[in-house]
Amino acid sequence: MGFRFFLVFISALLVFSQAAQSQDAPLSKEPERSSEEPSAKDKESPTVITADSVEAKQNQVIEATGNAELRKDDQMIRADHILYLQQSNEVFADGAVRIEKTDTSVSGPSLRLNLNNDTGEMAQPSFILNDVGLRGDAEVLRIEGKQLYNFKKASYTSCPAGNDDWLLKMGELELDRDRQIGTAYNARIEFMGVPILYTPWMNFPLIDQRRSGLLAPVKGRTKTGGYEITVPFYWNISNNYDATFSPRFIDKRGTLYNNEFRYLGNSYAGKIDYGVLQDDKIAKINRSHSSIKHNQNLGSGFTAALNLNEASDDAYFRDLSVTPGIATQKHLLREGLVSYGGGWWNTSIRAQSYQTLQDPKALVVPPYSRLPQVNLGAQRVMGGAAVNLNAEFVAFDHLTLVNGNRTVVYPSVSYPLVRDPGYYITPKLGLHNTQYSLGINNPGTNSQYGRSIPILSLDSGMTLERDFTAYENEYVQTLEPRIYYVKIPYKQQDMLPIFDSARAPFSFPQMFTENRFLGSDRIGDADQVTAAVTSRFLGADTGSELLRVAIGQRFSSITPRVVLGASTATTNKSDVLMSVGGRMSSTLSLDSLAQYNPDASRTEMFAATARYRPEVGKVFNLGYRYTLNIIDPAKSLRQVDFSTQWLLGGRWHMVGQMKYSLHESRTVEALAGLEYNQDCWALRLVAQQFALSTSLTSTSYFIQLELKEMIRVGNDPLSTLKRSVPGYTVLSDRPRDKAKPSVP
Repeated sequence: MGFRFFLVFISALLVFSQAAQSQDAPLSKEPERSSEEPSAKDKESPTVITADSVEAKQNQVIEATGNAELRKDDQMIRADHILYLQQSNEVFADGAVRIEKTDTSVSGPSLRLNLNNDTGEMAQPSFILNDVGLRGDAEVLRIEGKQLYNFKKASYTSCPAGNDDWLLKMGELELDRDRQIGTAYNARIEFMGVPILYTPWMNFPLIDQRRSGLLAPVKGRTKTGGYEITVPFYWNISNNYDATFSPRFIDKRGTLYNNEFRYLGNSYAGKIDYGVLQDDKIAKINRSHSSIKHNQNLGSGFTAALNLNEASDDAYFRDLSVTPGIATQKHLLREGLVSYGGGWWNTSIRAQSYQTLQDPKALVVPPYSRLPQVNLGAQRVMGGAAVNLNAEFVAFDHLTLVNGNRTVVYPSVSYPLVRDPGYYITPKLGLHNTQYSLGINNPGTNSQYGRSIPILSLDSGMTLERDFTAYENEYVQTLEPRIYYVKIPYKQQDMLPIFDSARAPFSFPQMFTENRFLGSDRIGDADQVTAAVTSRFLGADTGSELLRVAIGQRFSSITPRVVLGASTATTNKSDVLMSVGGRMSSTLSLDSLAQYNPDASRTEMFAATARYRPEVGKVFNLGYRYTLNIIDPAKSLRQVDFSTQWLLGGRWHMVGQMKYSLHESRTVEALAGLEYNQDCWALRLVAQQFALSTSLTSTSYFIQLELKEMIRVGNDPLSTLKRSVPGYTVLSDRPRDKAKPSVP
């Protein structure tokens, strides 16, 4: 008996979830409008009767026969025969009776209605909720107000007429259109004629609005945790405050209590998350995580932000998250920021540190803390010249690496010599000044260093166009050459620490920047010209890009002497970058990027993606990425990625994704599943596996039954499918089912 009681309890929780299904609307700062407010339609209005034949006795009775209609306010009654008693203001109708309103239609064989107090009764009614696409029937309808209907022994569904794959059957159903709330008593859900859920009571919103109650439970299974179920409860505290409590029962570990609180004001917004798992039965420890995100408009151009994250142990997310991006994260940000924007100048003060989540088999070096970081930027136009100032002060802190302060002041001026819409030539001159003051863990004898380096650049380009016709279609082709020159003298920098700098990835945007390094710890010497040309083929009518071809290379008159890490420069020419992409047809799009070393006659990097999407619900993505490891070519990155959503036949679709590492001979991430989409319900079966580290993987299973406009039962895979399969389409049309937005 205990086992049966547990099943009934869980079933009740599942059905209760409809009570909060529409809570996924955004927080609002607008006050709710009271249903007590008077409106125009509440005022007395005339009763209008029309029919093929009308007989009347003055101030007594009106009898309408044949296509009879009675109109009053926003309500219309149609029937074969209508009898209207003028003294009592009562209506009796029979023969194909239909009550029509904007949001609700009810039909039946007969009707009795008092128009004074809007009360009455209809036998064997059928009803349609027009705004949410639900239909149903009952044994008796009792009308208890202009917007209040009470149905006895009722059932409804979102399935089209003639299809009752699922039904919500109730002993009693009350629809309150003033409050837009439905209430059901002794309710059960039948799927394919089989009762699957029961509850003695439930209520649910009739429109897309936030409402307190239980959300749809999430059931699933993971490799390490076993079977689990999450039963979220949503609390609509007010228009601009809400909370969600989500206890997650994990079979092999215990109960993880996840809690979320959101708030929104005229000048602020934020979210607080807290999760705790007491006495993890596998890890044998108490586990928790917390997150606070807050944004504040302080007024007069000032803003502030706070982003704090913490986990109790290094393996918290690897053990408890089923999302690859969260499970594999290494650094948890802790940051506070105050900034000011004053039009032509801006400034900010930041304090930033990280909690590093270490994998014992793949240790990483924790990043520096910035305690604090102060930035100042300014830009003014003087006599046609743009004068810029970028300044920064950072106090870098680390337990084991050298500590120190770095001050950067970089004034510059640029002057456009040519500003024609199709041509431009812009020289720029700047002076990059850096001062270091080193503290603890300093391996050298000096603690003070300074560096001043002038930087000269010249950016120029043009855009040429021509019209042409091919295969009876009109197109526009562009030719966009660009030349960029940089001159930076050499300055010895080996004695300077590396706080936040690294070699910038070689790319088209990077080719047209002054410094070949990220950060300010290294300023690369240069006397170089970057030459690139891009050609685009555009639709003449739409301007859409059909094809893009680009090629570029950097030429230097010197061999760079400032390096970071192992130097790979052997000639004065850079690798060649080539890119081809565009929309090849209405169904096929391609994109590719290649980095080729002409001196070594080898490809340093190559990436290509293709997407084929012939129609909604059919997509196939294929990608390949190669990055050469110069030190050990055998460890070069070679990775294939494909994903798809495709029709198998009938109403069955397959979904799949695989990211496979060729150089490691292992699957980094994989997903496989089936979807069955009926008019009013859908079934999804999905399995996912992804690598947590070099030796650990996470496996998850998703089984979900969706009853359109009612409930989703099971572990929701939709966010996973959208992330894993670019172009994925949710084929079940659920206009009321919106994901709960994140507060900015």
